[in-house]
Amino acid sequence: MNKHTSLLWGAIMGGLAVALGAFGAHAFKPFLMESGRTDTFELAVRYQFYHALALLAAGLVIVPGGSKWMNYSSASFLLGILVFSGSLYALCLTGFTGLGAITPIGGMFFIAGWILFALGVAKK
Repeated sequence: MNKHTSLLWGAIMGGLAVALGAFGAHAFKPFLMESGRTDTFELAVRYQFYHALALLAAGLVIVPGGSKWMNYSSASFLLGILVFSGSLYALCLTGFTGLGAITPIGGMFFIAGWILFALGVAKK
């Protein structure tokens, strides 16, 4: 992932986190409260927002021809958002608990993203 793509996805994911958080607090609130999934939905939004900021940070330090580690870090953060937060959103809105089985894979992408970020900074 290059600088432009990382910044673009960071902005998109940050905006979506705000929008989904608002929907969770208002439009989806009765449904989430009834299903007991309010905390799960909030966790998905929180981790999406944290890693949208991480995408923006990675994008800011990527330089053309720079470290491949930062590029890989950005991709890992994006995959983590899609898998971790995405599976939790789907779990909350569908009630299909089998989706919870893939959530840890998203967490592994987050961890990998932070390790790769550290390697990118260390190699700079």
